[in-house]
Amino acid sequence: MTDHGTGAEGRDDSAILIPLHEARRERDALPVTFHRRELDMILRIYGEMVAAGEWRDYAIDHLRDRAVFSAFRRTSEVPLYQIVKTPALARKQGAFSVVAANGLILKRGHELPRVLSVFDKPLKLVRA
Repeated sequence: MTDHGTGAEGRDDSAILIPLHEARRERDALPVTFHRRELDMILRIYGEMVAAGEWRDYAIDHLRDRAVFSAFRRTSEVPLYQIVKTPALARKQGAFSVVAANGLILKRGHELPRVLSVFDKPLKLVRA
């Protein structure tokens, strides 16, 4: 009969070695952010909508799995539109999407300028 006592010499579960840098990376995972050029494109659309009187406020959220730019008519309301960047969907449906206030995805794609084209106003025929 073998007595292992309280020591961990013969136990397999105590031999798990976790490198410190991997443990820190998992614990301190960086949030997803918009790159400068992406944010420039989004803010250009935001400026046009503010000038048209449609939007008045915005919020940017950097979460672990996605970055969200929310546009509001009034600060106290739900966002009219959300521009979402989800890198996990980059190879499937596209990392960028525009979501309406009711949760409907208006446009989704791999390229931000194409997704933001949902905010382009259609041209009107003017007769003189």
